Amino acid sequence: MKKIILSLAVLLFSASAMLGQEIKWMTMNEALEAQKKAPKKIFMDAYTTWCGPCKMLDKNTFSNKDVIKYINRHYYPVKFNAEGTEEINYQDMSFKNPNYDPKRRGRNSQHDFARAMKITGYPSLVFFDEEANLIGPIPGYRTPQQLELFLKMFVDEDYKKITSPEAFQEYSAAFENEFTDLK
Repeated sequence: MKKIILSLAVLLFSASAMLGQEIKWMTMNEALEAQKKAPKKIFMDAYTTWCGPCKMLDKNTFSNKDVIKYINRHYYPVKFNAEGTEEINYQDMSFKNPNYDPKRRGRNSQHDFARAMKITGYPSLVFFDEEANLIGPIPGYRTPQQLELFLKMFVDEDYKKITSPEAFQEYSAAFENEFTDLK
């Protein structure tokens, strides 16, 4: 009986530990402060509250154990509502959303920071280097395996060698996925 109870306790603890794994999201301002103490690239999920593919990204991609582990280890992960009201202080400038309408349902005014990053669709996955310089946004929904390519390309700085669409095609074709479909 003791073995059964001990086994159940271990099983429940393991399950809760696995369920507790998640990306340690922060605000852009928090990530910029963290970079000052320990330089690391920033990975930003620029989303909106009405965006279906944004919700799919949360459900299908950001819940993947390999994605969670990799992002938490190699990036400061930022969750940014591209139509929200957060004030962002970036490169000696303050970005806001002065046209935000709290009464509006669905689409709202685009945040000035999203506009400055040239975000044109949601979700957009935005990458910054260790000094908070914008590398660029990647628009659209990505599966864990599709996201893996970009996460590793930016961490390994392979993007600096890719100078044409053909070079990206070659890089993509040669890339070997390690992330699984498991959550």
